[in-house]
Amino acid sequence: MLILHSLLSELKDEFAQSRKGEERGTWFIHTLLAIILPFTSSRTSNLLRTLATLFGFSDISWKRYYRFMGSPKIPWNRLWPRMWSMIPEPETNGRLILALDDYINPKTGKKIFGCATVFDHAAKQNQSQYPWAQNIVSIGLLKMIKGRWACLPLSHRYSFLKKDIEKNKPTYKGQPIAFQTKHRQAVDMLSDVATHFPKSNILVVSDSWFGNDGLWKPLHKELRKQAHMLSRLRSNSNLFSLPDTPAAKGAGRPRKYGCKLGTASSLAGLHREQAREYRVNLYGRERTVTAYDQVAIVKTLKCPIRVVWVYRRSQWVALFTTDLTLTVAEIIEYYGARWKIEAGFKELKRDIGSAETQNRHPVAVQNHLDFCMMATSLAWIYACRLEKTPSRRHAVKGRNHYAFSDVRRLVAKAALDDNFSILCPTPRKSVVNSLVTALMRMAA
Repeated sequence: MLILHSLLSELKDEFAQSRKGEERGTWFIHTLLAIILPFTSSRTSNLLRTLATLFGFSDISWKRYYRFMGSPKIPWNRLWPRMWSMIPEPETNGRLILALDDYINPKTGKKIFGCATVFDHAAKQNQSQYPWAQNIVSIGLLKMIKGRWACLPLSHRYSFLKKDIEKNKPTYKGQPIAFQTKHRQAVDMLSDVATHFPKSNILVVSDSWFGNDGLWKPLHKELRKQAHMLSRLRSNSNLFSLPDTPAAKGAGRPRKYGCKLGTASSLAGLHREQAREYRVNLYGRERTVTAYDQVAIVKTLKCPIRVVWVYRRSQWVALFTTDLTLTVAEIIEYYGARWKIEAGFKELKRDIGSAETQNRHPVAVQNHLDFCMMATSLAWIYACRLEKTPSRRHAVKGRNHYAFSDVRRLVAKAALDDNFSILCPTPRKSVVNSLVTALMRMAA
């Protein structure tokens, strides 16, 4: 309970500069708790009901609360850096590991901010490949928390197609939205994090869609040696050896590439017999992985990279990184941890309930997603500061570590403690005798 109060107090302090800072700060921290509590979805109407029932906001009107949820005066530009500073020991082996990916948020209804007909590459046979949805580019911090990898959301951007901007001319806070590619949006978000952590090296872990020169060129231009990339190599990528250093300076420019080695696919078959075994913490357990590594150059990145071929029984996958100091085991483990951002999208959309929002106004849509992402990060930071590892409530075969729902349950237990209202008082708090009584009132 004291950990939760300490975290919420830091966020509430960011509202002290405004005229109604005390009231808005109280509403803000209790809204984050209402989103984390595993009792209801994060629709604005359900959040208001939770505030009135569980936390005693009996005098708050729906009109004032809806106006607060859609307010452009919530200081997100100060709240997110404060949240980043609250993460204990964000570095892993001397570097920030940031996962980068995008996801879609299907919606029903027109005139919803950020919605367009987008392509869904993961659509199933009974789903449309071009749903009406929001396309969101997001970055998150990959961090080992109590023996398991987790992804803490750090920032996001709504992605718009150029043709949709020219046709619909969307605006945000009265200003027209300028077109930016997903790579440019990603570089802007990564630059903000790098500015906040100026002494930390950044390793961007992404899938093969982002792992190309479209991201590497502007990222390297913006951050130079502070940022590196780890991604998956396409099977038809041509690899070249490092150029030989000439003994004496001759006419013409020095060679940029050595001899052609072959494609990633052809080299995978050549190096299979030379592969060796590594012990790697992969997908929640210690595994033995067979891999082979080689330093080469690809013309799409124009810099030396370390390529790692990971072999399975009948398949293989090629990973690469621009950080040549990484070991083979670290490359495999960090790329395996990238899957946590995919799990985080599911937690954000289904467990937290960001996909169920019915907001349409641009500011309200942005605020709601910021609330959901910040609530997710707050829950993981709370887990970081616990002394003991959370226990898993529902046993699953092959999984020994705790789940995100177990962390939410611990936060709910601390927030609904009888003494929590003393540390975080609410205006005109009603007396709630027990959690059972509160749940009965919500179900009534």
